[in-house]
Amino acid sequence: MGKKLSLLLVLIISSMWILTSCNQSDGMVNNDRSLTSKKAGTVEIIDMSGRSIVLEKPVERVVAIGSALRIYTYINGTEKLVGAERNQQSAETGRPYILANPELEQLPLVGEGFPANPDPELLIKVNPDLIIAGDILDIAEIEELEKKTGIPIAVVTTGVSTVFDGDMYKSLRIIGEIVDRTDRAEELIGFMEGCKKELLELTKNIPEDKKPSIYIGGVSYKGMHGIESTLGNSPILNAIRAKNVVDELGKTGSVMIDKEQLLEWDPDVIVIDENGLNLVKEDYSKYPDYYNSLSAVKNGRVYGQLPHTSYYSNIETAIADAYFLGKILYPDEFKDIDVIEKADEIYTFMLGKPLYSIMADRFGGYEKIDL
Repeated sequence: MGKKLSLLLVLIISSMWILTSCNQSDGMVNNDRSLTSKKAGTVEIIDMSGRSIVLEKPVERVVAIGSALRIYTYINGTEKLVGAERNQQSAETGRPYILANPELEQLPLVGEGFPANPDPELLIKVNPDLIIAGDILDIAEIEELEKKTGIPIAVVTTGVSTVFDGDMYKSLRIIGEIVDRTDRAEELIGFMEGCKKELLELTKNIPEDKKPSIYIGGVSYKGMHGIESTLGNSPILNAIRAKNVVDELGKTGSVMIDKEQLLEWDPDVIVIDENGLNLVKEDYSKYPDYYNSLSAVKNGRVYGQLPHTSYYSNIETAIADAYFLGKILYPDEFKDIDVIEKADEIYTFMLGKPLYSIMADRFGGYEKIDL
């Protein structure tokens, strides 16, 4: 009898231990699930400066400053935006992303925009979950702004190349991750890479000695300029394998030349960025003999292109310009391309609206120019 009682006690104690252990195990599983749930509700972003930012998802309130706003609108329009810089609100700037999103003008101000820094007090007032900053502040300034506002900042960039820039693609992916539009980011990258491939394919079999030389003047850089302002190693001209006379200088990016240098080059084709067209025409009225001595002017091969630089690069316009430049340089190879239709295809895909006619009314559009 004593043995039976002892055995019964052992069985009872064992059962209690097992039950207790199962309950502890359940508790541990629940804790793991809680941790998993917490992780599922956050996302870690490695931004373009290499900084790690952990965000609670979903991100519902965003401010995009500097070049970030343009590429943000490619991904998400104005959805989730709660503030904007004054310099990125007016349609009078002629920037396509503002023309496509007039509601930007109604957003609360968070600062003046370049060259002024964003205003910490205004940023705090609109209470964003995140600030996305593009090409406007260095890392020390970013960290100082984070400290003042208590708002995390993700750094993005439009890159150093006007079009088809790898860092710009990475930035699109970062924004897509932030606002849960990763599919849209990949669609945009695929579209742009498709344009790049088409341009290179159209121009791949043109012998160098059959290519007309070209010079693009009146290019904006921190303001508007005349015929002397141009680009070396131009990504747009490189995309169509063009013979850019400026490349002789071995420089990349914005270049200011001496006007006598243009006479020496005497390019077959001159294209004027229409931001600087009025300055070029004013200069022509003062020095007609200079311009009339250029072969491109004498032969009626001066054209206007839509301006692609205004508060950083308007990437969609730059891609459209590449097709236009291809058409005037290589009409046979581009015979099946309607550049106006192509421009509107690009504007519509990237910004949701066909904007060519609005841009042409404002700047002049793709046309021959009589100085």
